[in-house]
Amino acid sequence: MENNNYNYERIATAIQFIAENIKTQPTLEEIAAKVFMSPYHFQRVFSEWAGVSPKKFLQFLTTDYLKNTLRETSNIMEAAEIAGLSSQSRVYDLFTGIEAVTPNQFKTGGDGLKIAYGYHTTPFGECFVAVTGRGICGMAFTDSVSREQELLKFARKWHFAEILHNHGLTESYVHRIFQPYLSSLDKLPLVVQGTNFQLKVWEALLTIPEGSLTTYQRIAESIGNPKAVRAVGTAVGDNPIAYLIPCHRIIRKEGVLGEYRWGSTRKKVLVGWEASRKEAPRL
Repeated sequence: MENNNYNYERIATAIQFIAENIKTQPTLEEIAAKVFMSPYHFQRVFSEWAGVSPKKFLQFLTTDYLKNTLRETSNIMEAAEIAGLSSQSRVYDLFTGIEAVTPNQFKTGGDGLKIAYGYHTTPFGECFVAVTGRGICGMAFTDSVSREQELLKFARKWHFAEILHNHGLTESYVHRIFQPYLSSLDKLPLVVQGTNFQLKVWEALLTIPEGSLTTYQRIAESIGNPKAVRAVGTAVGDNPIAYLIPCHRIIRKEGVLGEYRWGSTRKKVLVGWEASRKEAPRL
C-alpha cells in the first residue's frame, strides 16, 4: 500500500487545483499532470481514497451543491426538533460523546492527569492525538513544520498534566477513528476544557451528520442564542479536537466553504470526502 500521507498530499494538491479551476473544468489528464502522475494511476489512487471519480468529487465543491446540502441539513435538524430530540440527548446517542474536565482541573490546567500523545497518518494527512484515561483530549492535523507548534499549544493548555509520548497507545484510538468498521462500536469519549458557551457550541457541532453542512447562524440558533453568531465563530475556531468535533461542517450561508484552522484545502478535502460517502456509501 502506498504511503497514506504521500497520497493525501497529492490528492490535496489535485483538489486545490480543481477548486481553483472549477469554471474551466480541468480534464483528468490536466489534473494528473499537476501531481506528476499518469491519468490511469491518479484515477485509481483518487477513486480508492474518495470512493468516487475526480469528476464526481468536483461536483461536491460547487456552490449549488453546498447550498442544497445546507437546505437538506436544516430540514433534518428541524424534523429532529419537532420529534423532540434535543441537541443534548442526540449528542450522547452518537458514536462520540463529550464531557468537560472537572472545574478544578479546568482551573489548574489538568493537574493530576496523565496524557499520552502521538502522531499518526490518516486519510487527511498526519494528525496529533492526545488521550487521557477518560478519552481523547486533543486532536489536530499537522505536518513536519507544525508538529512541535501543536504540541506546545496543547501543553500550554494542559500545563500541569503529565504529558508523555506513547505512539502505541494513541494508535489504537486512530484506528477506531478512521477505520471504525474494523473496530468496536463503543463510543469515543472526548474530554475537553472549555467555557459553558464553548461546550454548547461543540456539542451542537456533534449533532451535524456526516455529509451534512450547516451555518454559524444555525448553530447560534440551536443553542438558544441567535445573536451570538460571532461568538459561535470564535468557539468553532477554538475547537480542540479536529474531525471528531466536526467544525469542518460549518460553512457560510452563501454556499462558500470559508476558512479552516487546519487549512482551507483540507476543509475541501473533508467536505468532499464526506459528501462522496453520503452519495455512494461504502460496503
